[in-house]
Amino acid sequence: MHAAVSAAKARGAAREAGAGIDYRTAFELAPIGLALSRQRLIIDCNRELLVMFRADRHQLVGQSFEVLYPSPDEFRRTGSRISAQLDTMGRYADERVMKRLGTGAEAAAGELFWCHVSGRALTPADPHAEGIWAFEDLSARRVLKLELTPREREIAALLIEGLTSKGIGKRLGISPRTVDVYRARLMRKTGAATAPDLVNRLVSGQG
Repeated sequence: MHAAVSAAKARGAAREAGAGIDYRTAFELAPIGLALSRQRLIIDCNRELLVMFRADRHQLVGQSFEVLYPSPDEFRRTGSRISAQLDTMGRYADERVMKRLGTGAEAAAGELFWCHVSGRALTPADPHAEGIWAFEDLSARRVLKLELTPREREIAALLIEGLTSKGIGKRLGISPRTVDVYRARLMRKTGAATAPDLVNRLVSGQG
């Protein structure tokens, strides 16, 4: 009985504390990039996302997420993967290469960088209807210097995650043999001698 009363008091205290929180300020000042989406359009975003992508609000809010991808193909294929791979709670996460905006006068304009993206579709049965997405810039510990094609970037990301050719093929909807062809290309580009060496070079940006 005493435990139930204590739990009820704790819940009441939590509700009272939550009532005083300015959730808009919490969203704006969150230490990771956040974006709200509807049909893959950016409906709102916080300051950290703008800083990460070197963008002004008008460059992102109301725009398609496509502006943050290195190529239209990567935008399209990522959308297909999200639809196919949401878990039962509507969650999805991956690591991918994304593109900073900036302006033509800035060195960062068009710069590509590694990013961890996670999020949740609010309606799992309709993955792109509405969602909330978190972005973490990985460039401080993962360097991107190599010139890679869109498909090479996708496969590089999954190799770094530790997936096998079979796992990568399943994730990307291609055959394991095709993955092996791209793996061989990446090894030539980086000068890697072994699979672990390839992953190390992809992470460090060596080539």
